[in-house]
Amino acid sequence: MSEFHPFAKYVQIIGKGPKLSCPLTEDEAQDAVRMIINGDVEPLQLGAFLSILRLREEVPAEGAGFVRAMREYFGESNFSNAADLDWPVFAGKKRQLPWFLLAALLLSQNGVRICMQGPDSHTEDRVFAKEAIEALDLPIAESIAQASKHLAEFNFAYLPLRSFLPPIQDIIALKPILGLRSPFNTFTRHANPFAAPYQILTVAHPSYIDVHCAVAQRIGQPHMAVFKGEGGEAERRPFKAVEVTSLHDGEVSRETWPPLLDEGNAEADPDMSLYRLALVWQGKEASPYAEAAITGTVAIVLTLMGKAESSKQALTMAHDLWSNRNRGRISTAA
Repeated sequence: MSEFHPFAKYVQIIGKGPKLSCPLTEDEAQDAVRMIINGDVEPLQLGAFLSILRLREEVPAEGAGFVRAMREYFGESNFSNAADLDWPVFAGKKRQLPWFLLAALLLSQNGVRICMQGPDSHTEDRVFAKEAIEALDLPIAESIAQASKHLAEFNFAYLPLRSFLPPIQDIIALKPILGLRSPFNTFTRHANPFAAPYQILTVAHPSYIDVHCAVAQRIGQPHMAVFKGEGGEAERRPFKAVEVTSLHDGEVSRETWPPLLDEGNAEADPDMSLYRLALVWQGKEASPYAEAAITGTVAIVLTLMGKAESSKQALTMAHDLWSNRNRGRISTAA
């Protein structure tokens, strides 16, 4: 009789059926992901593993194991004090431009060191952060070390997933083949390559908020804000109230922020032209929607980082930062 493949036990644990299957422990998940990252699994096993996990909601213990294995892969950073705020961007934008990018640049212009990471494009008809950053002629880091240099120079770095977790980028790129997103889309957001003390996350579905909080608690993330954002990215939806869930030293709190604009729905941008990011930043195009999305997102970060005592004060501060921005920071319209 043929011996079972070493990875088969992890497929067995999660795939024995509704009565016998159970989640992986944190250690089991870490070992399973370690094997995946190291290429010690067969393609059929990987497909089965990812598909089975996708059938149920992600489990925090598994998430913590996923994150620990990923951090083990890229190693403890020698630049762990290089970033203040970690900002993963994974979903891509479909209806609106990535105004969150201008929010991040505004914060970086005012002393907040931000590391933004994300995958290559994995879903058709969406605009991903890397594409927008290239359109604005901003640098893209090819390694954690280079990202640290960008942080020192610009207070902002964009670190593609492929530059520090290439095996995970390859797995996320399987979506067109599997027809499904995988738990790596959820848990890789916690990778935080610079161990930044603050982190901003977003969800497309509110049920994932508690999962993200529980994972962050398990891995010891000091401060985090998570909310339902526009298109699944960390960006305020101006016409909607938003519940911001915050984590500070293990304690979870929730606050509902009111809409920023009069009641209504934002119509989808008909052309999604990236050059408009530069025009709005330079003040050459007025867009109440974009301004509200930018300043509203900035306000959440200011509150998260303790720079404002209330959402109202944070929003006032965000408007002041926007009014006084250095419009020459972005000099090119794509």
